[in-house]
Amino acid sequence: MAKPAARIGAIQFALAIGILAVLTRAAELQIVETERWAREAARQRTERVVLPARRGTLYDRNGVPLAITQEFYHVGIAPNELEDIRSAFVLLVRNLGVPAASLNREFQTRKRWIYLHGPFNATQVQPLRDIRGVHLTGEFQRFYPSRDLARPIIGSLSPDRPVGGAGLEAALDSFLTGRPGEAVLLKDRAGRVYDSPNRKTRDPVAGNDVVLTLDAELQEIAERGLDDAIAQMKAEGGDVVFLDPNSGELLALASRQAASGGAPSASTFTDPFEPGSTAKLFTAAALLMRGRVQPTDAVSAENGVWLMPTTSTGVTRKIEDAHAQKGSLTLARAVQVSSNIAMAKFSLRLRPEEQFETLRDFGFGTPTGAEFPGESRGILALPDRWQPNYTRASLAMGYELGVTPVQLAAAYAAIANDGVLLTPTLVREIRDPSGKPVYQHRPEPVRRVVTPEVAAKLREFLREAAGEGGTGERAQLTNYTVLGKTGTAQRYVNGHYVKTEHTASFAAIFPADHPQLVVIVKIDNPRGNYYGGLTAAPVTRAMLQQALASRRVAIDRGLLATRDSAAPEAPRPVETPAGAPPVVVSLPYRAARDSTPPRPVPEVAGRSIREAALALHRRGFRVSLRGLGRVVNTIPAAGEVAPAGSPVVVIAQ
Repeated sequence: MAKPAARIGAIQFALAIGILAVLTRAAELQIVETERWAREAARQRTERVVLPARRGTLYDRNGVPLAITQEFYHVGIAPNELEDIRSAFVLLVRNLGVPAASLNREFQTRKRWIYLHGPFNATQVQPLRDIRGVHLTGEFQRFYPSRDLARPIIGSLSPDRPVGGAGLEAALDSFLTGRPGEAVLLKDRAGRVYDSPNRKTRDPVAGNDVVLTLDAELQEIAERGLDDAIAQMKAEGGDVVFLDPNSGELLALASRQAASGGAPSASTFTDPFEPGSTAKLFTAAALLMRGRVQPTDAVSAENGVWLMPTTSTGVTRKIEDAHAQKGSLTLARAVQVSSNIAMAKFSLRLRPEEQFETLRDFGFGTPTGAEFPGESRGILALPDRWQPNYTRASLAMGYELGVTPVQLAAAYAAIANDGVLLTPTLVREIRDPSGKPVYQHRPEPVRRVVTPEVAAKLREFLREAAGEGGTGERAQLTNYTVLGKTGTAQRYVNGHYVKTEHTASFAAIFPADHPQLVVIVKIDNPRGNYYGGLTAAPVTRAMLQQALASRRVAIDRGLLATRDSAAPEAPRPVETPAGAPPVVVSLPYRAARDSTPPRPVPEVAGRSIREAALALHRRGFRVSLRGLGRVVNTIPAAGEVAPAGSPVVVIAQ
């Protein structure tokens, strides 16, 4: 009897130990490790996903979308979840446009999951949203409705991630990129995922929309006109710039380059060229500003050929005029007939430092400060690097100087704007997702280059240069007067000038009274007639005619209602917007040219303008101000790497 009792006691003891172990483990799970296993359970039955934010839209100045983000959908079908397979089948075929036969085969195979990649738009999937068993997966795609229109300027997204990769898409990325949201989805034992609207933890916030200064219709006129000119002249490429001289807004930028297979490029910002005779006006400006020439002063035209002394030992330099002139030429006449000889002689009245200072003040040798990334500063050597008695004449003729088409447009805009240089811009307005403006562009004066009286005199020179007897008379319109200057320069290839290759250009101000447009046309190596007056000037005329024929192009028709007179215009008072900064602060010119390595842009958001400018200057950057108040962002954005001396656009509100 004792043995059974002992066995029963042992069994009871073992059961008690087992129950105690189970209770101990249960207590451990329920009390000690409760948070850990709760997290594990949540992980197995839920999935945390990132909800992408819609990227902001890029519009032209008239509201034409140039870059938009659309949401597309992929459709997944779980046949075992469908309550009415026949009704769902009909809706899928009708709304998605999928072939009925192929979809029927998918259903017949009794698959647990049918995937339709699409992608399908929101209109197509709207009737399917409330059907149990139909699962929608959305994704954003960037779309460019105008295809190739202004694409080098607009840019594109990075191929490996949805961020700006080039052009304005990259420069404005911090404004266009929204803030992603977050959601938690439910999963069953089979791993199938179900939407859970009540578990959305953070809604995505769309990016800001940006209204550009570009005019889509004028951009199309510029691109089409440039294409036609290149084809007709068998040229290697070219550039066109339309700019509003009263605001600094860039209205159209067209480029074609042989190096890129004739495809569009951003060479209006990135590729400097020797401007030739279009630069003669800046030597005239330096002479007039310093009183080195009087209206009656004249120099000999040397019958078209002059052996210019360059040293005291009798070494000379041969300077020729394409249009040989007899007798003497005043400064005005020298500009009108584009005399290299006369301009070279007049330039000797200026010291190198004075000539350099005027060119620098017109914006050459430094980036313009426009929002486009990778903008070239052009080429303008410091006076201590000039060849004595040689470089002054070269600069007066438009050689030994590299300018981008946008730089040249900004310089001519200063002449149209009574001597005040404005910062060119591509951004007109930035709006938050609700449509509220967070930034609106106002004209940004950089500096006064010449007095209003000198600017008016220079415009009179341009009137004569583009008038009867001038080199640019083929740019004239029937009803309105165009001011302008031609340019023809031999091309510098492999270390020397090639006499058979040329760059033809024309710089125009339209109309003569109350200018509204500055137009730069450059043709690379046209075949046959290569002079700017025979190539670029007629192209300018054709583009202006098309712009006038269009009712949507950014031209004030009211100001054009009264034809401009042939009489010289009086200087107009310069109207600086109230509250606008008087200058764009910058580093000394020499410091800006130092070849120091690139460095990251510091974070200045939330600071005052003064504090932000000081921080950026300490890091070696120039500052271009947009708006007043507290800093909200910069272009490039904080943390991005930029070359020392390059401009950083500070957006303040």
